[in-house]
Amino acid sequence: MSAKIYHNPRCSKSRDTLKLLQAHGIQPEIIEYLKTPPTTAEFEDILQKLGIKPRDLMRKKEPEYRDNWLDVESVSDAELIEAMRTIPKLMERPVVIIDDKAAIGRPPENILAIL
Repeated sequence: MSAKIYHNPRCSKSRDTLKLLQAHGIQPEIIEYLKTPPTTAEFEDILQKLGIKPRDLMRKKEPEYRDNWLDVESVSDAELIEAMRTIPKLMERPVVIIDDKAAIGRPPENILAIL
């Protein structure tokens, strides 16, 4: 089994999701996405596994979302991915990937569906 968590250690939901994984005997690869953002290809893979569009993975309440005009509907998926890559705090957290499945740990119990 291959497991990864895109993690922000300062986020309680992210910490709780990591604890839930560990309670199920899973020691995931921990990627602190604020320090090491996913590449464009990794974002595309994450989105495909989640089955969502880039806008659905974005934290829309962050000031950078509006400040960079990302709330405009004409912004392309590629532009949204690039924004998350260059401003990683825009990415919703945590994201857990187990093999070919993924879930957003908001709430942490969401990840139980992919275990």
